Amino acid sequence: MDLVDLYPGWEARTVDVGAVKIFARIGGRPEAPPLVCLHGFPQTHVMWHRVAPALAEHFRVILPDLRGYGWSGVAEIDAAHKAMSKRAMAADVVALMDELGHTRFAVVGHDRGARVAHRLALDHPDRPTRLALLDIVPTATMWARMDAALALRVYHWMFLAQPAPMPETLLTASSRAWIDHTLAAWTAAKSLAPFNTKALAHYRAFFAVPERIAATCEDYRAGATIDRADDEADRLAGRRVAVPTRVLWGAAGFPADAAADPLTVWRDFLAPGTPLDGQAIDAGHFLAEEAPAAVAAALLPFLFSGG
Repeated sequence: MDLVDLYPGWEARTVDVGAVKIFARIGGRPEAPPLVCLHGFPQTHVMWHRVAPALAEHFRVILPDLRGYGWSGVAEIDAAHKAMSKRAMAADVVALMDELGHTRFAVVGHDRGARVAHRLALDHPDRPTRLALLDIVPTATMWARMDAALALRVYHWMFLAQPAPMPETLLTASSRAWIDHTLAAWTAAKSLAPFNTKALAHYRAFFAVPERIAATCEDYRAGATIDRADDEADRLAGRRVAVPTRVLWGAAGFPADAAADPLTVWRDFLAPGTPLDGQAIDAGHFLAEEAPAAVAAALLPFLFSGG
């Protein structure tokens, strides 16, 4: 699918990072500080198309598709769900940035991409200069607070994590209905109106491929098992994020349901003295497409402060 209208003048590159090949869209000033933006479910790098131009005025912006998503490679599925763990995805991002010649870089993540960013900051603490997390609270917090009300709101966490092949079978039979419902339901407007038609077509096309549906299910199985175990092991060992962090969330997004004050939750996951701030954005879950100007305005001063 031709997305040149969404990213005019941007480079498209596929980089072999070992276990998979990662597709990335690259734009902005070559000499500028590097910034990597990570997408969430059920989307791809395309989700940044309304925010990326503002970021590219000041940064070298790298927009990867996470493994299993979009145009990136699909890793071989394993019984322990390691192939779609956030640890594996974070390692992909580090390897990609190494190949592009960037030792240190700022990281912005949304949804699943924010969980990858969180894991990257824990596993590779010398790499990120700034960390921005959009519309999540930590995985451990989500599971700990999974009461009936939250479970109904984020039912996909339980559904997608069910053993194969039940979710895959149902989703393959109704991928268009699923993705349209999911995208609309998680916006403040409860409609598909916030999405560019070309972006929407890209999301639908990606989610119509059975092996990619399976990969996204594995992503959520990992979230319920190995990711959760990795996060809990870090907390028990006293490992915390030690990079300046900004948290943004939709006023009608998921953290608004999972935590009365997302900043208070995140403070416990950061090392003492680590700068932390953030704010709610007037949007649902898909901040970058529902309120791109507000997201760019919230991100740029924070990213500039990284030097």
